[in-house]
Amino acid sequence: MKLGRRFIRCAGITSLAAAGLWSQPAHADELTGGIPGEWLSHYSSARTAGLGNAFVASANEPFGMLWNPAGLHGMFQNEVHFETARLFEDTQINGLSFAMPMRKIPSFGVTVISLRSGEFEQTNDLNEQLGSFQEENLAFVLSASKSLNKKLSLGTSVKVVRQAVAEFDAAGFGADVGLLYEITPIIRVGASVINIAGPSLQLRSTTEEYPTQIRGGGAVKFLGGRGSFAMELDHQEGPGTTWHTGTEYWIHPTMAFRVGYDDKYPAGGMSYKVTPDMRVDYGLTDHELGVTHRIGISYRFGGFFASSHAVPEVFSPLGEQAVTKFELEAHAKADVDTWALEIVDKQSQVVRRFSGREQPPSHVMWDGKSESGLPLPDGVYTYQLVVTDREGRVMQDRTRTIEIATGGPQGSVPVLLE
Repeated sequence: MKLGRRFIRCAGITSLAAAGLWSQPAHADELTGGIPGEWLSHYSSARTAGLGNAFVASANEPFGMLWNPAGLHGMFQNEVHFETARLFEDTQINGLSFAMPMRKIPSFGVTVISLRSGEFEQTNDLNEQLGSFQEENLAFVLSASKSLNKKLSLGTSVKVVRQAVAEFDAAGFGADVGLLYEITPIIRVGASVINIAGPSLQLRSTTEEYPTQIRGGGAVKFLGGRGSFAMELDHQEGPGTTWHTGTEYWIHPTMAFRVGYDDKYPAGGMSYKVTPDMRVDYGLTDHELGVTHRIGISYRFGGFFASSHAVPEVFSPLGEQAVTKFELEAHAKADVDTWALEIVDKQSQVVRRFSGREQPPSHVMWDGKSESGLPLPDGVYTYQLVVTDREGRVMQDRTRTIEIATGGPQGSVPVLLE
C-alpha cells in the first residue's frame, strides 16, 4: 500500500503548521518543500514567542535549552514548565521541561516535545480513499551546562527524535552546543549551533537530515532589571538569515508584558505570577496562515535563593512583643561573600540595615529603632534580603512588609445623654 500524494500533502501541511512556531515566511517552505526538523528547531514557548524568539542570549528558563543549552547555568531555582499550543490544520504541540541548576557539577535539564497533526485522507496510486492517517513527532532533549568562570558558560544537548506517518516511522540522534558570555552584569551575548550532528531519519527510501542552524545575539537589562531588550540573528540553509527582536517589561512584580518582531511578523505576550513561585505565560504570534496562541505554566522550587521572614509581622516595641525576629536563609552557587537586610519606610528611606560577610545568620532581631537608636513611628515598613556570592551573582528575596503598632485599639466610644 502506498500513501501517494496524500503522504506528500501531509508533510507539506505539517511543515506549514510548524512554521507557525517560528513565523518563517511561507515562501521558504515553497522553495524547500518543508525543512526537516523545522517543528523542533523553531519551537516557540509562550514567553519566547512574545519576545520574537530572540532568546539565545538569555535562555534563562527550562525551554531555553532549545535555544542555547549554556543558559541552564544562569538559572537559580529548580523549575518545571508545561506548554501547549494549537496551530494550523488542527496541529497541536505540547512541551514539558525541567531544569535543575547545580553548584559544583554541571546544571542539567530535560525536555519532551510532541507535535501531532490533524487527520489526513489516505489514498493509493489510483487516488482511491483508504481512510485517514496522522503525522506524529516526538523529541527527548537532555542538556547540561557548566561555567568556566564567572562570565563564560558552555552547554550541550543530546536529543532523540522520532517521526511517524501512518505505518512508517523512524528515529535519530542529534546534538546542539552553545555558549553565553556576560560582558557586564546587564549585558550578555550568546551563540549556539543547533543540529551540529544529526538527527537523520529515513521514513521510506529517502534519508532526511535536520539541517544545521547557527544562532547569535545579545540581551541587555534596563531599569534595574525590570526590563530587558534582546536581538538575535539565525542562519540556516534554505531560509537563509532571519532576525528576531523583542522586549520585556515587568510593570509590577507580578505582571510583565512583551512585544516582539519575529523576522517578518509581530508578536506579543504577557506573564502573571499567581504566587511568587508559580507563573502563567501567554504568547501570540501572527503569520500568513493565521494567528497562533500559546499558554504556559511554570513552577519554581528549591535551588539557589535568598529568603527572609519576620515573626511576628506586626509588633509593638512598647508591648509584650517588643521585638521581631527576621529568619534568614540563603543557598548560593558559590560561597556567600556579603549579605544585607534593609528595612525601608514609606518614603523609600533605609531606616535600619543589618549586614555582614559570608553566610547570613539564622536570624536577626529588630526592636523597631532606626540606625541612630531612635524609636520609629508606627506604620508599615518593607524589607528585603540581598545576598552576593564570591562569583558576583546576586540573589534577592521578594520585598515583604512588617508593621510597627504601639497604639491601643482605635475607634470612637458613643456617649449616651439622658
